Amino acid sequence: MATVSVRQVRKSFGSTKILHGVDVEIADGEFVVLVGPSGCGKSTLLRMIAGLENITGGEIAIGGRVVNAVPPKDRDIAMVFQNYALYPHMTVRENMAFSMKLAKAPADVMEQEVQRAAKILGLEALLDRYPRQLSGGQRQRVAMGRAIVRHPQVFLFDEPLSNLDAKLRVQMRSEIRELQQRLATTTIYVTHDQIEAMTMADQIVVMNGGRIEQSGAPLALYDRPANTFVAGFIGSPAMNLLRGEVADGGFRAEGGAILPLPPGAHRGAATYGIRPEHLVLADDGIPAAIVIVEPTGSETQVSLRIGETPLIGAFRERVAGRPGDTLRIKPDLSLVHLFGPDGARL
Repeated sequence: MATVSVRQVRKSFGSTKILHGVDVEIADGEFVVLVGPSGCGKSTLLRMIAGLENITGGEIAIGGRVVNAVPPKDRDIAMVFQNYALYPHMTVRENMAFSMKLAKAPADVMEQEVQRAAKILGLEALLDRYPRQLSGGQRQRVAMGRAIVRHPQVFLFDEPLSNLDAKLRVQMRSEIRELQQRLATTTIYVTHDQIEAMTMADQIVVMNGGRIEQSGAPLALYDRPANTFVAGFIGSPAMNLLRGEVADGGFRAEGGAILPLPPGAHRGAATYGIRPEHLVLADDGIPAAIVIVEPTGSETQVSLRIGETPLIGAFRERVAGRPGDTLRIKPDLSLVHLFGPDGARL
């Protein structure tokens, strides 16, 4: 186990700047998720930690040792890739033991470590099969087993669940989190899926355009997003973000809606944020026209329109209305967010 420190790390490909001075501190045994849209630099940062990409500037330290010039094999890390990267001509046992074989480990030690990892991952009955005989979830477990046998200081995961179906992704993210808690190994996990980030991480690092927008505990980012980018990225369905103006009588949104404000809101241009699940049905609420009703079972998501202002609501109650009908809604004022013209939290 080890701490990981990323200090003012920059990356450029020629004249194209990819990372712009990134700082991340990862504690010993912590599970950190790098999340953001495609092209934000999260996979590039992971590959730089692994030593698969050179650093243009800054410093990366693993366990207190600066590793900028250390080759990947000497960084004491293990990486699990999106495409599993298993050798098709090798059995599960041979794939899991391959790194130990390269290190010339004794045969009995290799078998002991493979059996240990197989037991942890539920692969004991599959050790003599080939990758083509496995499901996607089983292949991902083999890739994880290959990492476990190395006893690395740090696990690196690069979008490991992207190739799995939705049900298996839910199952595998629980298994990965449980595995990390059992092994207590420092883990850095890259995904574009904010649900994965919210459910797995001790710390989420939200990236955008090669910069860190905000980092912290999942619920801290959900409850107090630093800016409109984080507010819109964290949470599903996404936060309603309405541009307009704080004025007498409430918030006047572009499109005509007038929404109530929490006490102490300062006048001027702003963006009004309210999560769909923080809108409530109320007889004395604001009339809103139903556009689409989407029942999901546990809740009902409703696309609404107040004048020309669109909103999404997520209600625990069953909503029986049809398009064109009117609902009366209220925002929970204790959960309203206001952001300035520059997108920063007010």
